[in-house]
Amino acid sequence: RVRALGDPVAVPSVLDEAAKLLADESLPGPKVLVGSDTGALYAARLAAEQTPGIDALILAGLPTAPWASGSWETEVEARTACPTHQARLTNDPGFRRGALDTAPDLPEPSLDLVRVPVLALHGAEDTVSPLADALSAYEGHPDVRTVTFNGGRHDVLNDALHRTAAATVVLFLERLRLSPELPAIAEGLA
Repeated sequence: RVRALGDPVAVPSVLDEAAKLLADESLPGPKVLVGSDTGALYAARLAAEQTPGIDALILAGLPTAPWASGSWETEVEARTACPTHQARLTNDPGFRRGALDTAPDLPEPSLDLVRVPVLALHGAEDTVSPLADALSAYEGHPDVRTVTFNGGRHDVLNDALHRTAAATVVLFLERLRLSPELPAIAEGLA
């Protein structure tokens, strides 16, 4: 079961709602927080605070420093190479343009305090959060599986390689469902 909660920057109560859902033992598990961009920072923060009920994290495009696009055209190009996704973002009147330019004031992700498995998804061509910086943020976490997408940009879940990203998520969830102690289901896929 998937619950999309929205943007905690726009609606701060989203974090309380997430904590409530995670603590609800009547909901099926495993319970996995998925966050993209600043959502990844919020998910990592909840896990670092040892919020009860989190079984794993999926972090996509973890931001590593402030970024400024300067224009919508630059932002949409930095987000995705997928023309369909670019058009959806451009034509959606509810989409917050410039959101990447206004990162919330959050502390560095304390991934050393996270005690659950982490799937880190990152585009190799991410100019918003460069890959080398993201890899440094994940360094030292004992149970992080980092997957980089060649040619991938910042919105890896909705980029040109979105099917590959989805398949990667499914493999991670299957392993988690069986037992997080099991080795990865597939390795070295080309």
